Amino acid sequence: MAVDDRFPRRVGDLPDTRSGGTRSEIVTGPVADWATDFSHVEPEWAADPYPIQDDLRRRCPIAHTERFGGAWLPTRYEDVAAIAYDTERFTSRTVIVGNFRPPRDLEPVGVSPPISSDPPFHHEARRLLLPAFTKSAVRRLEPGTRAFCHELVDGFKGRDVVDAAQDYAQHIPTRVIADMLGFPPEDGPRFREFVENVLEGINLPTDERIERVDRLFDYLLQQIHDHIDHPRDDLTTYLINAELGGRRLDASEVSGMMALLLIAGVDTTWSAIGASLWHLARTPADRKRLVAEPGLLPTAMEEFLRAYAPVTMARLVKQDMHWRGVDMKADDWVLLSFPAANRDPAQFERADEVVIDRRVNRHAAFGLGVHRCVGSHLARMELRVALEVWLERIPEFTLADPSAVTWAAGQVRGPRTLPVRIG
Repeated sequence: MAVDDRFPRRVGDLPDTRSGGTRSEIVTGPVADWATDFSHVEPEWAADPYPIQDDLRRRCPIAHTERFGGAWLPTRYEDVAAIAYDTERFTSRTVIVGNFRPPRDLEPVGVSPPISSDPPFHHEARRLLLPAFTKSAVRRLEPGTRAFCHELVDGFKGRDVVDAAQDYAQHIPTRVIADMLGFPPEDGPRFREFVENVLEGINLPTDERIERVDRLFDYLLQQIHDHIDHPRDDLTTYLINAELGGRRLDASEVSGMMALLLIAGVDTTWSAIGASLWHLARTPADRKRLVAEPGLLPTAMEEFLRAYAPVTMARLVKQDMHWRGVDMKADDWVLLSFPAANRDPAQFERADEVVIDRRVNRHAAFGLGVHRCVGSHLARMELRVALEVWLERIPEFTLADPSAVTWAAGQVRGPRTLPVRIG
C-alpha cells in the first residue's frame, strides 16, 4: 500500500470511532458536597484543590459524583496506585473525563495510543516511542532548549513585570515538541488552543467538543501530508514509516500518537514550569537558597513535581464490581489524581509542605504502572533548564499580584496567568 493511501486529508474521512459511544447529561454549577458531587472543572478546584483532596482523604477517600455520567475520585496513594497497575479491571481507552465515552470496541488501541491503549497492544505501541525519549536523545535537545530559554528572557528587557506562564513557561515545551514533530514553530498559538480544547472543554456540548477536537486532527493530517511530500528527520516522519507487528501504522494510530505527543508534551511541562516559578515567587527563602545553591535544583525540582504534580489521568471501569468498599459500574470514570496521591501523609512525611531538600521522594507525578510517562526524561530536562536559566538571569522576583494568578481547570493543572515582578 502506498503511504499516501493510508492518510485522508480530513478527519471526517478517518474510520468512525464515535458510533456506539455513549453521551451523558452535562451537569454544571456549584458543588454541593465534594464527597458525592465533585467536579474537577469547577473554579474552586482549579484555584486550590489540595484542601479539598485532604478533606476527602480523611472522610471519604473514594469520592463519587453523578456528573460526567458517573465518576470516582480516589485520594489515597494506595488506591491510586492499585488502579494504575490494574489493567484487568480498568481500561485506558480514553483518559480524559467527559460527557462522551467512546465505544468499547476501540479497546485495546484507544483514541491516542499508547496512553489510551491496554495490554498487550500498549506494550508494542509504547516501545515505538521509546527511542525518541531516551536520556541520550533528550540530551541532544538540551543546548537548543537552553538557548531558547535565554532568548525568551532577553525579550524581557526593559520590563518590570512579566507573565512567567504566558511569556516564558508555555513557550518552552511548545518549541521543543514542535521541533521534535517537525511542525512550524509559528504554530505555537494553535497548539495552545488545541490544549485548551482537549483538556479544558469537557463540559461543552458534545457536538461542539467533538468539532473542536476535530480541528486538532485536521491539523495533524495536514502535517502528515506535508511530511509525505517533504520527508525529514523528525518524529512525524518516523511514525509515518514505523511498523507495528509487521505492518505500518494506520492513519488513526499515527494521528493519535501525534495528538498525544503534542497535547501531553506541551501542557504538562508548561504547567510544571509555571507552578515551580509560582512557588519560588511566593517563597523567598526557597528562591534565595536555590540561587545560592544551584546544585540543589535537581532535588528541589522533584519536590516541585511532587507537591504541584500537574497531571490527573482517568480510567474506565470494565465491569460492575465492588472495589474497596464502593460499588463501581461498568463505564464509570475513575480519576487517578496523582496530585492527591503525592500529598498523602501515609506515603510522604510532611506531605503538605514543600521541602526542597527532600531526599526520599518516590512521587507519582509521572504516573504509575504501565502508563508511566514515556516523556519523563524530556519533561525533567525542560523543567531543569527552564529553572536554571530563569534563576541565573532573574535571581530576584516576586508575585506582582497574587490575586491575578489563574490556574487551568481540568486534568492538567498549572498557572495560566502568572504576573511576576522582576528586578
